[in-house]
Amino acid sequence: MPETFRNLINGEWCAARDGETYEDINPADAREVVGVFAASGPADVSDAFAAAEAAFPAWAEMPAPRRGDILFRAAEILLARADRIGVEMTREEGKTLPEARAEVVRAAQILRYFGGEAARLTGETVPSDRPGVFAFTLRRPLGPLALITPWNFPIAIPAWKTAPALACGNTVVLKPAALTPLTALRLVEAVQEAGAPAGVLNLVTGPASRSGEALIADPRLRAVSFTGSCGTGAGLRDRCAGRGVRAQLEMGGKNPTLVLRDADLAEAADIVAGAAFFSTGQKCTATSRVIVDKPILAAFTEALVERTRRLKVGPGLTPGVDMGPCVDERQMQIVLDYIDIGRKEGARLLCGGHRLTAEEHRHGFFVEPTVFGGVTPAMRIAREEIFGPVLAVMEAADLDEAIRLANGVEFGLSASLISRDLPSALRYVRRIEAGVIMVNLPSAGVEYQLPFGGVKASSTGYREQGSAAIDFFTELCTVYVRG
Repeated sequence: MPETFRNLINGEWCAARDGETYEDINPADAREVVGVFAASGPADVSDAFAAAEAAFPAWAEMPAPRRGDILFRAAEILLARADRIGVEMTREEGKTLPEARAEVVRAAQILRYFGGEAARLTGETVPSDRPGVFAFTLRRPLGPLALITPWNFPIAIPAWKTAPALACGNTVVLKPAALTPLTALRLVEAVQEAGAPAGVLNLVTGPASRSGEALIADPRLRAVSFTGSCGTGAGLRDRCAGRGVRAQLEMGGKNPTLVLRDADLAEAADIVAGAAFFSTGQKCTATSRVIVDKPILAAFTEALVERTRRLKVGPGLTPGVDMGPCVDERQMQIVLDYIDIGRKEGARLLCGGHRLTAEEHRHGFFVEPTVFGGVTPAMRIAREEIFGPVLAVMEAADLDEAIRLANGVEFGLSASLISRDLPSALRYVRRIEAGVIMVNLPSAGVEYQLPFGGVKASSTGYREQGSAAIDFFTELCTVYVRG
């Protein structure tokens, strides 16, 4: 029998008020139920916000370095359990075990980082032009927050939202993706065991169709941090704006890698294949378009296809596997539909393009890593986010055209350039429309101590991670004191 897991509300593990549950399924083998979880509804969300509101005054008044100490302890708890949580993540999300374990370690690093930031919630002193007046700024927490997180980084993203929120003195209602609740629950367990008071961090699991409206409509809500689809994020933005609720939104990407004529072809193929297909392409920063200088297009494409064909696809717990399944059947079908769209639009299928049905694959949601050539800017596979292992190869006459093609979509999250020419790299850095800009590195692969976010339709503007994360989770107040 699979284990049953509950919500955490006001320091107590509790079932959904109406008793509803749902099953968490292993995408590599849909016969396996990873766990049974509370399918939270509006009553559960209301209880969680009531707990967060009640806990807020004391938590906000706690000295910030003491809040940081709790995050430090939670980091050590996660590290001690990294092997077990990594296996659980692979079972519920599908990514390979090395990727999953590394993500748990990253979550611990994020907790440590913001544990330190809690002791650096600094303002500044500014000279007043009035005699005897002392002027300074300080940061204050906002209050109860909703954190809504996706399934593709099921512990790192909850950590990089939860840690700064708590460090700044806010209380939290965390709603993880319904597809990956167990990994987020393990983060919440660690923070609770580290000493977070009851009501400071609350967890409600289940489908957004049951709880999403209640999360956004609750009158106690002060801010929302969301990572997910553009459609959901746009609707959330409009709802929050109408109520004056602060919103931080991280949404889609259609990330390009530009490969110039002076690039090392083997190195470029390795960088692009990794950025496109590791984590099954289910990263908002994954490379989905590679824009190649015309003189090397044929040679680079040959190297890329050869590198892609060497990728081993299978269950993430199997040693030596490079790429796991799509997260569920629905996502697999979206990927297969886009592959069909690419064929119908006239793109050339260079490798992949099919669901895998061999014995080790037949009970899971596996799709071959797929490369299309001859892709033009008007094609949907060149413009729309697929969120799967599908890569479009496009031709550019020179750097200027490559940048124009790269910028010619609604998204602007991450971009990469592969070149040994410094002037070209600097031109690209100045002109590329992206919030995360890479040179001779994969488009996917950001670090917790640096700001993260995009431009255009990819983000709202508030940055996550690094010291910049504090801006969203605090109110900056200016104080004038006459002695």
